[in-house]
Amino acid sequence: MSYLLSMTSYTFHPIGVVSSPRKHRYDVPRQGTLDETHEARILLHEGHDFEQALSDLQGFDRIWLLYVFHLNEGWKPRVRVPRHRQDKVGVFATRAPYRPNPIGLSCVNLLEVEGLVLRVSECDLLDGTPILDIKPYLPYADSFPEAATGWVPEDEKKYTIRFSSDAMEQMLWLRSEDIDLLPFVETQLEAAPLDSSRKRIARHLADETLHHLAYRTWRIIFGVDEDNMTVQVEGVATGYRAEELESDHDPYEDKAVHRAFIGDFPEARLPEP
Repeated sequence: MSYLLSMTSYTFHPIGVVSSPRKHRYDVPRQGTLDETHEARILLHEGHDFEQALSDLQGFDRIWLLYVFHLNEGWKPRVRVPRHRQDKVGVFATRAPYRPNPIGLSCVNLLEVEGLVLRVSECDLLDGTPILDIKPYLPYADSFPEAATGWVPEDEKKYTIRFSSDAMEQMLWLRSEDIDLLPFVETQLEAAPLDSSRKRIARHLADETLHHLAYRTWRIIFGVDEDNMTVQVEGVATGYRAEELESDHDPYEDKAVHRAFIGDFPEARLPEP
């Protein structure tokens, strides 16, 4: 193949789009298998005979989705990884989205095929993600459990995450408002929970044994037992100060939820500096 031929450009057209409650990058886990409860739908476009293309797909437990990292701008030859390394790693040795061609690949759990809609779980795709192709997962061809994993440790030690009854009650309250903190907490705190270079971590001002993790305008309060490799989540607090909640300025359009949350959980505030 000549050099000129290898530089040929190609145009791809999405076959569908993802519909998901996950709308922000920090809402999704690094890998879909880390969030077994997350369901999404793949909506294929009409008028292209995709109904026939989907025939016989039902019956496969898992499928590969090829898609576009539609929120990315540009790419990076070396990137910081979420764990294991303090230095940057070549992007081709990672799953990072900052690639020369912003194409992603995820293996998701196929729950149902109905018409042009695929219901899936263990999905790490954001709402609005354009889908380029769908392929069945075949264990005999796609699984190589003995393969070397390069710079990624094979026996990574993870922290056990526990939730107080108060924290779980608060998180269930927030879930009823379509704010699901559980996957975010588990993804962020299961490894190196106090690494503030990779996470928005700050020390709790009223208790030096506690820290809080930022999720948009919310703060998750937790403590770490290094000896037993355990993270204890104690509760959730609003990230707004009292005077901020009283202000009509609402750039994130979420102060009404915070006010209702404080109404039900009056102690769910961070100490004032």
